[in-house]
Amino acid sequence: MPGKMRSKEKGWCENMEYARLCDSDYRFMCIVWEHAPVNSGELVKFCQAELGWKKSTTYTVIKKLCEKGFIKNDDAVVSVLIPKEQAQTKEAEYFMERTFENSLPSFVAAFLGGKKLTKKEAKALKKLIEEHKE
Repeated sequence: MPGKMRSKEKGWCENMEYARLCDSDYRFMCIVWEHAPVNSGELVKFCQAELGWKKSTTYTVIKKLCEKGFIKNDDAVVSVLIPKEQAQTKEAEYFMERTFENSLPSFVAAFLGGKKLTKKEAKALKKLIEEHKE
């Protein structure tokens, strides 16, 4: 099912819609993933330095991403509920479904766009394919 979670990983319920991250939310989450658990005041400083955000913007995004289930904010300490790798996997699945109708060959062809692979890259891709064959 497109956009549906298939597991009961921490922070998600079965059949819960996957809440996608817009670009600014993803950049924010990268900061959280790097520093968590982090005091919300420190997070404000990181966001000001790295994103140019005001304090109010950071707190608004903290609240929004708590509601979406990506993070939690307990006693002004922001912690991760959804690991970066899980979010990246879901974002990639959504992109593949929406853009390439879940066709990995179409994605690879578009990604390469006529570029040539080095022997090392081709070897690594062959190994990856072998490891993931049914």
